[in-house]
Amino acid sequence: MNSWNILPGQPPRPSHTPLVYVKRELTWEYKAIIRNLEKETPLNEEELNKLGSDGWEMTGIVEHEPLVYFYFKRQVEK
Repeated sequence: MNSWNILPGQPPRPSHTPLVYVKRELTWEYKAIIRNLEKETPLNEEELNKLGSDGWEMTGIVEHEPLVYFYFKRQVEK
């Protein structure tokens, strides 16, 4: 505890590290991959790893038979 936080006749207060906020606007791009499971296979491990190495992060999967929708996002550098 820093001595400058203690005032005569008052209990000590905890000291806090000051926070510095930097405003940075984030921009995202999105990708949807649709597979018809009657004609195609779902995304396999190799395809998912390739998307990941390209910066894509899976955000959701929606199944509406026979279609499966795979949703991805990645940050766009400004």
